[in-house]
Amino acid sequence: MNLIEDLKFQYKIGNVGVRLIFWNILFFAIPEIFFALAQLFHVNIDYLSYVSLSTNWNDLAWKPWSILSYAFFHYGIIHLVFNMLMLHFTSRLFLTFFTQKQLLGIYLLSAIFSGLVFLLGYHYLPILINVSTSVVGASGAIMAILIATTTYQPFMDVRLALFGKVKLWQITVLFLFLDLIQLPMNNTGGHIAHLSGAFFGYIYIKLLQNGTDLSKIVDSILSMFSKKQSTPFKKVHVNPKKPAFKRDSKIVVEDKTQQQLDEILDKISKSGYDSLTIEEKEFLFKAGK
Repeated sequence: MNLIEDLKFQYKIGNVGVRLIFWNILFFAIPEIFFALAQLFHVNIDYLSYVSLSTNWNDLAWKPWSILSYAFFHYGIIHLVFNMLMLHFTSRLFLTFFTQKQLLGIYLLSAIFSGLVFLLGYHYLPILINVSTSVVGASGAIMAILIATTTYQPFMDVRLALFGKVKLWQITVLFLFLDLIQLPMNNTGGHIAHLSGAFFGYIYIKLLQNGTDLSKIVDSILSMFSKKQSTPFKKVHVNPKKPAFKRDSKIVVEDKTQQQLDEILDKISKSGYDSLTIEEKEFLFKAGK
């Protein structure tokens, strides 16, 4: 199995957290490579200006997608790597208690919420008025996922290299503290997005505990695009004189290996990778070679 096929396989069996990481990496790598090659022909295009969220409301008018697209792009490789490590860490914690649809929902909704607070902050906070800037990065959505999990299970044990076992709330407090003390220093817009994402994560869990799942908004919107158009009804004329013969249904399995693989993938999508038995994990490993 070559690298491309292996990546496709990992994407296929991966949960929403893994797929979000794939999307973020692709949205960074593809334009970076393409526009780097374009510079060889003296074509210089700042593609981030088309996907980043600007503090200028007029920019939002001609690129309304930027209220969400900014959360899938990054300024540089270090920015990307750090955020993807955090996304991997927080999404695994989140999926311990919640579903994949809820993970996707909180990621997208918190990104939009953080973007709106970012815009309002630069128009109503005295220190930021008349300051023109833009923001990209998944940090706000990642903070929402972290705070949501902490709000639901603050005393969850987490093992960290060099530090050993710590409580989840201790990690969360550290990140919030770093954002708060850096708020007036530099990258104010980024820290506003982080803190607003954290606020959204808290509100999300409190509403969920009261019976309101905001992620259903995203699920209902996505389901509108996934619905297949029903086939128009066709009138069928049946000749009553012809005898009807019934045949016993027969299921023919042409490829038992593929069938078993599909069953395992379906089990992963419903219950996660950890729900597999040792035999199923070994079979999946061999099938991936």
